[in-house]
Amino acid sequence: MAYNLLKGKRGIISGALNSSSIAWKVAEKAHEEGATFVLTNAPIAMRMGELNGLAKQTGSEIIPADATSVDDLTNLFTKSQEILGGKIDFVLHSIGMSVNVRKNIPYTEANYDYFQKGMDVSALSFHKMLSVAKKLDAINEWGSVVALTYAAAQRTYSFYNDMADIKAALESIARSFGYHYGVAKKVRVNTVSQSPTKTTAGTGIKGFGDFFDFADAMSPLGNASAEQCADYCITLFSDLTRMVTMQNLYHDGGYSSTGVTSAVLEKMGIDS
Repeated sequence: MAYNLLKGKRGIISGALNSSSIAWKVAEKAHEEGATFVLTNAPIAMRMGELNGLAKQTGSEIIPADATSVDDLTNLFTKSQEILGGKIDFVLHSIGMSVNVRKNIPYTEANYDYFQKGMDVSALSFHKMLSVAKKLDAINEWGSVVALTYAAAQRTYSFYNDMADIKAALESIARSFGYHYGVAKKVRVNTVSQSPTKTTAGTGIKGFGDFFDFADAMSPLGNASAEQCADYCITLFSDLTRMVTMQNLYHDGGYSSTGVTSAVLEKMGIDS
């Protein structure tokens, strides 16, 4: 059911790769809620994905952009305003990549060139995006910027590798830039820490299937789906959350607040 929560709002949605991705679901939900927006991704990711289909489905235009490039981001925000007919009201940063993870390099033996690449793509791109938007005055007052993160930024998950440190930096940028952008333009900046989700990126992590089942058993409400995460992002883009900023918001069925559950003990063969 749609509520017209984003009626008249303009946005930029990054990171949609295919129909399993959270950004894809956010685009579908934003369209249902009355928003107009542009879609963006790195040129290489666009060649791998199915973005043209989503653009047609939502009546959106696509602006390719390398999120590590200030020039590309400047072009993205400038052209988005031209296409949409005004300043931006919401932005989704759904960008993450670790070469160390892809190449199965252990955290303690990290390749630092790969580490820096992951930091640039997955965290510094968020700072660059916010900095460009602020310099161009591209986001309306009370606009909302949301980046997707994961609980490994707060706790240790051995398999999450350098992405844990990278996500911690991402969350810190949201707090730090959120203060400055809030004071200057009342723009809100938050991160959403989502459950393990069966996206292309998520399932690429070694042992993801077992961890997905573990998290599901740990969460009182079970794992949140990509579609449910999209619903949550829509509320953060809406005017209903105007006073929420600089927060890391857990959307994980209660996982982050749960110590242990009977379901997990039973999986371990322990009688609770």
